[in-house]
Amino acid sequence: MKQLILLRHGEAGFSDGVDFQRPLTHKGKVSLERLGETLKERGLAVDLMYCSSATRTQETAEIIKKFVPVQEEVFEKEIYTANIESLIQMLEKTPDEVNTCLLIGHNPTISLLLAHLTDENYVGLQPGMMGILEMQLPHWYLVGHNSASLKEILR
Repeated sequence: MKQLILLRHGEAGFSDGVDFQRPLTHKGKVSLERLGETLKERGLAVDLMYCSSATRTQETAEIIKKFVPVQEEVFEKEIYTANIESLIQMLEKTPDEVNTCLLIGHNPTISLLLAHLTDENYVGLQPGMMGILEMQLPHWYLVGHNSASLKEILR
């Protein structure tokens, strides 16, 4: 069984620069710290983390990694502008030895991906919200529409 964790970055502030450079707010950081404590209590460990290289997603990853061991990290600028198909193509290339994969991204795509993979109603992930999906798949290349079940939503 594979586990896919979809996390929308924490609450971001505004920047004088471009959207890609928006940092997390204090509230966003505190909220992610609470989420991290919950994940630590559960003993969550991640084999592979995919993360957008936007400032707010990188900051989100750094906070979560204080609580959750992550074996391998991949930062991809393309996640920032990704659509569902490109995220699925990325997940399909995940090595089979990866059992737990974390994807840190942006709305609306991260929420659309959750709905697509679970074939459930759209759940608009708010900043710092996480969906934990279970997949009865032997290989990541089989990931696609209705290939996962939603285990829970954490905030």
